Amino acid sequence: MSPALYFAIPGDLESLTGGYAYDRRLIAELRALGWEVTVVPLASGFPYPDAAALQAADAALNAIPDEALVLVDGLALGAMDTVATQHSKRLRLVALCHHPLALESGLNENTRTHFLQSEATALSASRAIVVTSPASRALLTHLFGIPATRITVAVPGTDPAPFAACEGQPPVLLCVATLTRRKGHDLLIDALAMLSHLEWQARFVGGDDFDPGWAQTLREKIQGAGLQQRIVLTGSRKDLRAEYQGADIFVLPTRFEGYGMVFTEALSYGLPIVASQIEPVTEIVPPEAGLLVPAENSAALASALERMLMDTTLRATLTQGARESAENLPRWPDTATAVARLLQEIVR
Repeated sequence: MSPALYFAIPGDLESLTGGYAYDRRLIAELRALGWEVTVVPLASGFPYPDAAALQAADAALNAIPDEALVLVDGLALGAMDTVATQHSKRLRLVALCHHPLALESGLNENTRTHFLQSEATALSASRAIVVTSPASRALLTHLFGIPATRITVAVPGTDPAPFAACEGQPPVLLCVATLTRRKGHDLLIDALAMLSHLEWQARFVGGDDFDPGWAQTLREKIQGAGLQQRIVLTGSRKDLRAEYQGADIFVLPTRFEGYGMVFTEALSYGLPIVASQIEPVTEIVPPEAGLLVPAENSAALASALERMLMDTTLRATLTQGARESAENLPRWPDTATAVARLLQEIVR
C-alpha cells in the first residue's frame, strides 16, 4: 500500500512563483517515489485570509481522516494558527516554510508582529517543519526558538539546462522575480539609471499581480529615469528557457530570500550573476560565478554591473565559473527524498 500524504496549498498551484514551483515539483517527485499525494486546495487570500477563507480551511482539514499526514504550505499555515492548533491533535501536521511571513518587505509593525505571533503558534502545532535552505533553518531557530532537530532542510532541485551563449550585443541583463518590494527591482532601476551611458538591455520577467501598486510604482520609476526603451517588463512567463538562453547576465538585488530558486536556475544556464550579499544567496552563488554586493545599495549594484559590462574578461571568467557550478547543483529527486525520509519517520 502506497504511503499517503495530503498537501494543503493556498491559491492557484499553477502560479508562476518559486514557492509554487517548489510545491509542484515536490508533488511530482513524491509521486514518483510511490507516495499517494492528495492536493487540498485552500483559498487564495492567504497570508491575509478573511473569515470565509479560514472557515473553508477549517472545513478542508476537517474532511481529512484522523491521523492522516498533512503537509501545509507556510503561506497559509503561518496565517491560520487557530485552525492549525485545533487540528494538531487529530492530524499529523507538517509545515513547509518557504520563508517567515513576517520578513516580507514593506510590512508595517502591527502586521509584522501579528505574523510573528501567528506563525510561532502554527509552527508549534506542527510535528515537524520543512525549509528550503540551511539559512532558513537558522532563521526559524532564531526567530521562534525552534530546535534545529525539528527542522528538515530540503533544498530545491534544478533541472539540467543548455548553457546560454552569452554573446549578446548589447548584453542582455535578466531579472526573474515577481514585481514585489522584496525583490529589489527599485534598486536595480536606480543602478541602471547610473549606467545609462553604457550599452545594455534589461528584461524584468515576473508577474505584476501580487502587488499591483508596487508594480505601478516600478513602471513610473522606469519612466522617470527615461529607461522605458531599455527595460522591458515582460510579465510572467510559464516557460523561462528562452529568457535564460537569451541573457548574458542574471541580476537580482533581492532584499530577502528563503532560498532563491532563480539563482540556481541562472547557474544551470551558465549565466554570471550579480546579486545581494545575503544568506542564502551566498550559499548558492560561489565567488567564481558572480559578484555579490551589499543589500539595499544601488551604488554598489551599479558598480558591480559596470564591471561586468565593461570587463569582458571578468564576465567570461564568471560565465565559466557558473557553468562549472551547474554540474554540482542539487536535483529534484534529492529534494523529494529528503522530505519523504522525514514523512516516513513521522508515520512510523
